Amino acid sequence: MVWIIGANGMLGSQLCSTLSENKIDFVGTDRNVDITDFDSLKDFSGGKKITAIVNCAAYTAVDNAERDIELAQKLNADGPRNIARLAKIMGVPLIHISTDYVFDGSSTSPIGEDEPIKPLGVYGKTKAGGEKAVQEETEDFYILRTAWLYGFNGKNFVYTMIRAMNSRESVKVVSDQRGTPTNCATLARVILKIIQIRSESQLTDRKIPNGIYHVTDEGETTWFDFTNEIKKQADKKGLLTNEKCVVNPCATEDYPTPAKRPAYSVLSKKKIQQTLGIALPTWEESLSAFINSPLFDKARIQ
Repeated sequence: MVWIIGANGMLGSQLCSTLSENKIDFVGTDRNVDITDFDSLKDFSGGKKITAIVNCAAYTAVDNAERDIELAQKLNADGPRNIARLAKIMGVPLIHISTDYVFDGSSTSPIGEDEPIKPLGVYGKTKAGGEKAVQEETEDFYILRTAWLYGFNGKNFVYTMIRAMNSRESVKVVSDQRGTPTNCATLARVILKIIQIRSESQLTDRKIPNGIYHVTDEGETTWFDFTNEIKKQADKKGLLTNEKCVVNPCATEDYPTPAKRPAYSVLSKKKIQQTLGIALPTWEESLSAFINSPLFDKARIQ
């Protein structure tokens, strides 16, 4: 049985669906089990035949974290430490989700897993703390760094921009930050693959080395170009009610936020693709799959 922590969130809910579709037994928890309380985690796990833990829980409000430092620290660093400690005691692997925000954005080419981290703000620093805590508490871990996530459940950039374009004459979008939009479904499939290989490892010689892996869709773009692709695909699908909306580029300095964003956060996926023997979709393909899915919630763009 796989234990999904943060099961009600955007990634967690997608992972629940992915495991269910592949007939993998799982149990999900969210705020009903406090990850900042080790005893709460331990009590829940008691008597359950858990074979792997996936931690999707996190404080993800990047700007709010700048003033909500204590809570961000508890959820992004202290909580993962408790989960990793319990995974070690239980003798099960931990798959922990991290972020591109552990980097400062100074790179100019896809970032490898071994490159030094240098987070800019509270969110990135606490997520880096979570990575460190996991590595200190257990040896059997997979830290998956991802970026620019969107999915069917919860707020995300795709829903937000279609709604904005449907209600305004123009929108301004940052054009000097480069990264890779990532459909939650892509990350969920990678997690599924790791779980499947681990469960079959007793019958085969195939192993997945523990460590840090980067997982996003393929390619790179800016928020501005991402928005234009959203506009094109949404229009094709008949989701755009205001085709005259103009998408204008702006610089990061023209759109100030409490938390500083990395200017370049494209992650290299060579390691995960070679390790699992998989190909990742392009971000354009994943966006199309999202917009054309029957699960796309039209109520969120009105």
